Order: sequence, then structure tokens, then C-alpha cells
Amino acid sequence: MGPFRSLFSDYPPTYTMPPPFVPQGQRILVVDDEADVTELLKFKLSREGYAVETIEDPLEIMGKARDFRPHLFILDIMMPDLDGHKICRLIRADRALQSVPIIFLSARGQIEDRIRGLELGADDYLAKPFEIQELLLRIASLLRRTRDETAPSTERLETKGIVLDAAHHSVTVDDSAIDLTVTEFKLLRILMERKNRVQTRESLLVGVWDYDTSTETRTVDTHIRRLRDKLGPKASLIETVRGIGYRLNDH
Repeated sequence: MGPFRSLFSDYPPTYTMPPPFVPQGQRILVVDDEADVTELLKFKLSREGYAVETIEDPLEIMGKARDFRPHLFILDIMMPDLDGHKICRLIRADRALQSVPIIFLSARGQIEDRIRGLELGADDYLAKPFEIQELLLRIASLLRRTRDETAPSTERLETKGIVLDAAHHSVTVDDSAIDLTVTEFKLLRILMERKNRVQTRESLLVGVWDYDTSTETRTVDTHIRRLRDKLGPKASLIETVRGIGYRLNDH
């Protein structure tokens, strides 16, 4: 495993592990043009019980994704011909795939790179070198949220023309359907459940992202901005409480 050593961080873990999550055949598609990365990730993820397919030629992504129907994507960014940002846009534009969670795994670790990745529609971003246990944690968290949001439910939330139907994992604004990612759906649901109450960025990180790490609170700001864009005329219902967080106000 010598060639793979540089992919991992030497720092001790800074997170708290959640209760065990059993993959039960959850499918993960890894896209990276470096064979040693795809080989390593396939080995590690398969050992955890995931069904894993890998792609080293990014031009094959959409055909493979439609056949494999992954529950989660792991995308590198810096690839020839078709980079991870463009792939993310393609996935988010495909109705059959647009709600599938995406994790960017990239050597680009600056905050500007993270924010751009999230703005494009990714659900999470992890910079290389990384801790394999942290990656496993983030994967489990995203898949758990996907499972929870698609589980049978009769819950229906409504606020001034915004209707969130948990049973069908759908959202409408003034009777027009809008498409949200898993993360955006969870974020809106928490804001609607706790409407008129200020939610700190830290509480949203715990409630939506479901883990305790050093993730920047700007991650929340980025997803709020994306959510507002999709809510259109109802965007103003999500108020910014300066220096604290956000509130969905229906007064």
C-alpha cells in the first residue's frame, strides 16, 4: 500500500463516530483519473460492504452512472477532458441522478475550492490527503440521510406556499415543483420544522450534516444560498441573523 500512503492525513482524527451504519449493498461510483486512487478506494469501500464501481476516464461517467445507478458519487476535480465540476453539473441536470449525493475528493483544499464545489451542487468536500475513517464517516452520514429522507412518512410541512412532502421527498413553491439535493431537502426540512426560531450555523451543521468535524460554517452559508436560489420568490422567508445563523420566518 506504499503508493497510497500520501493520500491519507497523518493527523489524528478530529471527529466523533456515529452509531454503526450497515451499507446493505449501497452502490458508490468513484471517478478519478489516477488508477492508484480508484484501486485504493474500491478496496477500502468494498471491505466496508459497499458495492463499488470505478471510472478512470471521466468521459464514461454518464453512461456508467445510468447503468450502475449509484447511491453516492465520489468525484475528483482535476481530470483531463471533463473535470469534476463539469461532471457535477451534468449529474445535477439529469433527472434520474440529480438527487444522488456527491462528495468531492480533491487535492484542491483551499476554502475557495470547497465553496465553489458546494455551490455547484456537491453535498460534501474532502481534501487530499485525507483520513480514510473520516471519508467513511462522511459517506455513511450522507447515505443515512438519503435513507431517512426516502423512508415512508406521512409528514407534510407547509409555510406560506412552500410545501415539503417527506413521504414523496418533494417540495413545491406555489404549486410548482422544485428539485432539491438530499442536503438541501434536509436543510429546508429542519428550518421548516423549527420555523421562527433562530438556528445557529453550528446547530445546522450537526442537524443536517450529522457529524462533528472542523467543517467550516461557510458550508452552511453556501447551501443556504443554493436553497434560496431554488426557492425563488420565497427566498426571503429564510432570514439571515447576523453573526448567529438563519431562521425561516412565516410571520
